[in-house]
Amino acid sequence: MYLNRLTLIGFTGGDAETKTISNGSTFTAFSVATQRSWKNSEGAWESRTKWHRCVSFGKLADFAATLKKGAHVQVEGELRGREYEKEGVKHKVFECRLESILKLDRAERRGADESDGPES
Repeated sequence: MYLNRLTLIGFTGGDAETKTISNGSTFTAFSVATQRSWKNSEGAWESRTKWHRCVSFGKLADFAATLKKGAHVQVEGELRGREYEKEGVKHKVFECRLESILKLDRAERRGADESDGPES
């Protein structure tokens, strides 16, 4: 058995961006920040923030396009790596190809109806 499943809970780093690729299809991308905190050997708190690139396609991309900077979200999907070349330099990136997005912002959820629940 194999499993490639990523669940992130964090805050978006900027407004989601919708882009068109060479074959004419569109996708929406945004970043999610997660943070880990711990006490160091001297007893002082330290923290580290990690940024995760997330991409979505289809109807989920339309929903993702509504996300604004600072939105509290839970996202789930598959971790994928891809390579591309820019200005003669090869790059490798890892991103979460989303299967669901859930807005966790309390103010938005209070006024949301059931159709705004977990998007798939």
